[in-house]
Amino acid sequence: MKIEQIYTGCLAQGAYYVTSNGEAAIIDPLRETKPYLDRLAQDGVALKYIFETHFHADFVSGHLDLSKKTGAPIVYGATANPEFEAIVAEDNQIFELGSVKIKVLHTPGHTMESTCFLLLDENGKETALFSGDTLFLGDVGRPDLAQKAANMTQEELAGLLYESLYNKILPLPDEVTVYPAHGAGSACGKNMMKETVDSLGNQKKMNYALNQPNKEAFIKAVTEGLLPPPAYFGMNVAMNKKGYSNFDEVLNQGMNPLTADELETTAENTGALILDTRSNQDFAKGFIPQSINIGLNGDFAPWVGTLIVDVNQPILLVTDRDKEEEAVTRLSRVGFDNVLGYLSGGFETWEKSGKDIDSINRISAEEFANEVRIGENQVIDVRKESEYAAEHIEDAFSKPLAYINDWINGIDPKQHFYLHCAGGYRSMIAASILQARGYRNFTEVAGGFNAIAKTNVPKTNFVCQSKVFN
Repeated sequence: MKIEQIYTGCLAQGAYYVTSNGEAAIIDPLRETKPYLDRLAQDGVALKYIFETHFHADFVSGHLDLSKKTGAPIVYGATANPEFEAIVAEDNQIFELGSVKIKVLHTPGHTMESTCFLLLDENGKETALFSGDTLFLGDVGRPDLAQKAANMTQEELAGLLYESLYNKILPLPDEVTVYPAHGAGSACGKNMMKETVDSLGNQKKMNYALNQPNKEAFIKAVTEGLLPPPAYFGMNVAMNKKGYSNFDEVLNQGMNPLTADELETTAENTGALILDTRSNQDFAKGFIPQSINIGLNGDFAPWVGTLIVDVNQPILLVTDRDKEEEAVTRLSRVGFDNVLGYLSGGFETWEKSGKDIDSINRISAEEFANEVRIGENQVIDVRKESEYAAEHIEDAFSKPLAYINDWINGIDPKQHFYLHCAGGYRSMIAASILQARGYRNFTEVAGGFNAIAKTNVPKTNFVCQSKVFN
């Protein structure tokens, strides 16, 4: 028997590959199937089952394409109602995989169909728990995402989650290994650990949600401090439940090389958004007017989903050379399948065409320290609320990037302001959006708060971020 975690940092997502005696199962696969198919061929095993812990909200799973290419059935837990052929398993149903068994534990609460899969080894010993979004390390699944679909309040769903955890998960042996669907950085929880694997015994000791005195206290604890979920979540749930375009077709369409003239014409004719995935340093120096910067070297896909929202939005790509396929693939993971092509040769092609080029007014942290007048100048901090609460520039305004579509209209275009995040990635995203919408009276600070903190700019007293919600 072999268990392998396939972790994708950009999405803070864990898929799992389990083999035993020539048979394999894959749990919560990502959109692109080639890595799994290659692994199966390399190991000389046949895929017997594709297990889905629930209808995911933060990414599009690869279950449909993987099933079509291998013939392996898709398995959901009780109450799931996918609009494609699948096995909807009963609670406690057993699936045999080589010489091991996988037991279905229906654990509603995060969503109604949420299910954990318990691995029993060759001797029938309870060995590993693939806990999906029911149990994370340090946290549990948020109970507010499925309210509309379940016609329940988040408190009612939290009550179901309590029953699932305390009646089905906590009684399991301490030595059971917990393999969650997500880790720190995912919007599916609020207090996840950076580790991606742990023992259930350790979680029983340190996970706040598993140490509540009663159901009422649990409901209060898990519903406090929840931030609004990214707006694209509902669209990803629909795709996972109803179906989606074949990934190979999505990739083929996106890998369409365009000249500068062709890209410009396509943007005008289709209303496509020009998405520049280069580093914030390169983008600041020059970019296609009206384009938006979300760098590949960061939490690219989640930010695309959070800020662009509509998965049907036509997109044209500007990338570093040989990064086009990676960009199309990572967009598809969150359901953005309508990539119409990319600028062949990268931004250099646009420069050589003689077309208009825009840039961002960016200064160093040292220049900012010399220029800014605290109490007189306006400073906008686009980091998360928890980062701002821990420490920030005196008199700075907290305007998290995730909510820019809400606060942007409150900006006075006549009043100059400074803009920063932690290191420059998020503030450049904000700067590109602001400039695309006609706001130009601002200065963005390179290096963000990490660099500013090394200057003499007045700051608030530091508070450890473990003491504020993430």
